[in-house]
Amino acid sequence: MAKILLIETATEVCSAAIAVDGTTVSLAEDPGQPNHAATLTLLIQECSRQAGLTLADLDAVAVSRGPGSYTSLRVGAAVAKGICYALDKPLIAVDTLLALATESMRLFTGKEAANAVFMPMLDARRKEVWTAVFDHNLRELLPAQPLVLEHELFKNLMLPLPNFSSGQVLVISGNGSDKMMNAHIFENAVFSPVRSCSAAQMASLAEQIFQNADFQDTAYFEPCYMKPPNITISKRQPF
Repeated sequence: MAKILLIETATEVCSAAIAVDGTTVSLAEDPGQPNHAATLTLLIQECSRQAGLTLADLDAVAVSRGPGSYTSLRVGAAVAKGICYALDKPLIAVDTLLALATESMRLFTGKEAANAVFMPMLDARRKEVWTAVFDHNLRELLPAQPLVLEHELFKNLMLPLPNFSSGQVLVISGNGSDKMMNAHIFENAVFSPVRSCSAAQMASLAEQIFQNADFQDTAYFEPCYMKPPNITISKRQPF
């Protein structure tokens, strides 16, 4: 029975949870403005208190690997790696888009689930999102990639995919889906209530990875940034 600390910092939500045997037993989140460096360790402390467990009691640490915000992902990775180093715990990386798709599929029950494909979207600013496509068995149909939203996007993107037809239901989730709410994007598209990332969404995936012993090299692990940070140079003249 694995006890795993879950850390999610890919977006504006800073979230920590503890899962036991794939079930979330404690959760602490800050959904406000991103200030992950200041709040993450406090959220982890609160999760430990709720669960009645110390960090030494854990069997592993799981971190959301992205894609997502460059700075936020670095905070999550740094904290996760620090705990793993200090306590000699294995490090697990969970794909952020797959976690969103997994949660959407859990809520999309019934006969329609077998006729659905899942397209999580994360806001990448301006008219861009990070996205991927998974079938109802969570097999990857389209790998994670940045995508500029434009006319006929889904027709051109989805129809060439293997095992996909226009009669299937396209379930869109994540904070990037807000950019598509008022657009006529695809005949059978529906919007999942899953909008925000949460550490709780990682529980079942982290448990599977733990059971498969598919751990990361703590020294060399890097999040999936997808693209380099947007670094600007000050135009102010030096004194």
